[in-house]
Amino acid sequence: MLLRFCLFAALLLPGAALANDTMAELKTGGLSYVQTLDVEMVKEDLFISSKEVRVDYIFRNTTDKSVSGIVAFPMPEITGSPEGNIAMNDMQADNFLGFAATQDGEPVKVELQQRAIANSLDVTDDLVKQGVPLLPFADATADALARLDAKVAQDFKERGVLFDNSYDDGGGMKDHRTPLWTLRSAYWWRAIFAPGRDIHVSHRYKPSVGGTVAVTMLEDGKPKGERFEEYKARYCIDDSFVKAVQKLPPPSDDGSALYTEAWISYILTTGNNWGGPIKSFTLTVDKGDPRNLISFCGAGVTKTGPTTFQMKAQDFYPGKDLEILILQRTQEE
Repeated sequence: MLLRFCLFAALLLPGAALANDTMAELKTGGLSYVQTLDVEMVKEDLFISSKEVRVDYIFRNTTDKSVSGIVAFPMPEITGSPEGNIAMNDMQADNFLGFAATQDGEPVKVELQQRAIANSLDVTDDLVKQGVPLLPFADATADALARLDAKVAQDFKERGVLFDNSYDDGGGMKDHRTPLWTLRSAYWWRAIFAPGRDIHVSHRYKPSVGGTVAVTMLEDGKPKGERFEEYKARYCIDDSFVKAVQKLPPPSDDGSALYTEAWISYILTTGNNWGGPIKSFTLTVDKGDPRNLISFCGAGVTKTGPTTFQMKAQDFYPGKDLEILILQRTQEE
């Protein structure tokens, strides 16, 4: 059973710039594999910070024959919208998380599969035929949509692929064609697990760090309301964390907040797709600065450094995904 775990302090944590009041984080995770009993995950070392996610695995083929299969890294889904209030590291690149992988120390040549879905229908081929890039928020996508033939654009609107978003861009009110489709992407490669030999796989990427421009978990400085209850369940906030938040300085004279929230989500439950439990699991979370405030759910978490905290488990079945809350300092007093 997951126990409550909270540690606190304060100061700047590098994260995504917040263009709006709220930026939603994209939930990322580890490697997926067709569920099998032939390959077990002997070890997983997971490191999470706002700058980088690093995951190092040891896999073992438990049979006396080679096992071949597809290993995949599902990228978070990206859905077009007029607000575009999601934390993406690179709005223009297909590899917007900077994903890279190695196997036994050698770079893996990964393939990228992408599909665009609108109203539960695959519209990938329709977009490609019209020369429209699949990444919803890319500048090239906006340019391609603006150039669409009127009949094609009307067809796309009727099918829920795009819609006209009206706003003044400085030259008067205009309709701007805005994507509505969801992009589903995955990097993948074919792996061969030889019998009697451990396979070392590692991957790295920059996480999507969402958040707010102020601390929003309390209502009138008190732990109450639906938002607080949501945070309490999601991040395992306890009384000591609440008291630390209540002691934070108020906003400055110009109204700007001295502290903001940062959210990091990680899908742990993909670890259940391998043959049995994770034999040895280690989670390390780095909060970025000794004075930051941090809260997340974990069992038997220990402090291993000024900014790092670690959880270890044997024969680990991930029962839920990991949600991390960091309160970060935006400026000096």
